[in-house]
Amino acid sequence: MNRREAIQKATLALGFALSAPAITGILNGCKSAPDLNYQPVFLSKEQAVLINELSEILLPKTDTPGAKEVGVLSFIDVMLKEVYPKEEQEKFLKGLAEFDADAQKNYGDPFIECTPEQQKELVKKHHNAAFAENVGGASGNWWDAANKSERPFILKVKELTLLGFFTSESGATQVLQYNQVPGPFQGCVPLAEVGKAWAT
Repeated sequence: MNRREAIQKATLALGFALSAPAITGILNGCKSAPDLNYQPVFLSKEQAVLINELSEILLPKTDTPGAKEVGVLSFIDVMLKEVYPKEEQEKFLKGLAEFDADAQKNYGDPFIECTPEQQKELVKKHHNAAFAENVGGASGNWWDAANKSERPFILKVKELTLLGFFTSESGATQVLQYNQVPGPFQGCVPLAEVGKAWAT
């Protein structure tokens, strides 16, 4: 799967157009890399732990790997450092601080010290509010909310989490349909199996 195809697949999975920094990162080759001893290059250790937990809540392990297992944290960290302009970096960090402050306000603890139930509850609250706040506009169309120039923090993390997952080896091969290029040569295939002839 090439990078442009990965963008198309991720866009379908997200259900809306990707932000410019996200597309730039994919085209420039940012990819997730699982590493249990990952040392963040942009985020602080505390911020990295929060993003790691948040991404796993957004994309937990089921019968396929979750965000943690495929190394989404490293993808997000490198994207923020190498791709996002300074202004977007600052907005992301501000959103992260506000998200953590909301956990402290609601539960009396930072997000990473909250119980798993409290963490999920807070993520759901922010996710629902992000759509309710924006979708309730004149058009009532969630597409407009997702494509606003200033996305809520939770949607930025969701975008990066899904991009990191679907551009990882596990996401591309275990969840998406994967055709290795170059694939196997089949010289003679009955038309009934193909369904349609290929355009030339």
